[in-house]
Amino acid sequence: MRLIILVLGLACGAACFAATPRPDITVISAPGIPAKLAGREAIFYAIELGNDTHSAWAPERADERYRPYSTFKIPNLLIALDTGTAASVDAVRRWDSARRPPAGFWPDGWRGDQTLADAFRRSTVWYFQDLALEVGGARYREMLQAFGYGNAMAPDASDVFWLSGPLEISVREQALFLLRLLRGELPLRAESVAALQEVSLLEVSNGCRLHGKTGSGPAAEDNMNGPFEGWLVGWVDCAETAPVVFALFLRGPSYASIARFRREMSRSFLRHIGAWPDGEG
Repeated sequence: MRLIILVLGLACGAACFAATPRPDITVISAPGIPAKLAGREAIFYAIELGNDTHSAWAPERADERYRPYSTFKIPNLLIALDTGTAASVDAVRRWDSARRPPAGFWPDGWRGDQTLADAFRRSTVWYFQDLALEVGGARYREMLQAFGYGNAMAPDASDVFWLSGPLEISVREQALFLLRLLRGELPLRAESVAALQEVSLLEVSNGCRLHGKTGSGPAAEDNMNGPFEGWLVGWVDCAETAPVVFALFLRGPSYASIARFRREMSRSFLRHIGAWPDGEG
């Protein structure tokens, strides 16, 4: 069955997912959101698994594609585990400081040996760069086509294609990827998906579990002091309701303007659609 799904996914690829009829979208309407954004740009898209309800903020921009940055660690972790490039989330990699010298913006948590789970939670770039070279462009393109993941572009011998391009994806495509993931429609082993569930947990509140991954980068490449783009992509799993997948894309005047704000704004949007407890974010 897995082989059949993979073959169908490769034959169809991202083009087939893009050709799927657009669903009705509930536009999020909340007078306080523009003030909360305080000049930042936001695009948000969510899908409830139980009734396939689609909700969005700035739905007219839902198909604009941007670099995924570290949100790509979600498919990257899954691909690494499913291909055996990483044996498990406990697989340790040694940091070679000569091969991967630290940049000035590196947090201390990146500077040392770590497991795949550590690297996912800390968003350690060098660990996933090493994985990328071992997986290889051809395998990435094959898997990303099967996932319907954005434009599925992964050049050979590149270890930065999710950071500086050419890989790009929209908020709608991020949400649809997670929708198919949680529904078990992707050509992946159940063990790989379970491992992602384990390492992606961000917080728990009133019976709801928030899973996700952030990502960010300078809007103008290499200008770390200018405007920044950022994501929070994930899902909410509450005890009494069906899961809700979501993707938030932000652009602000600096990294500081979006870093903590991503989770705060995601919770706010999720609360407006009834997917996060009242009073939380």
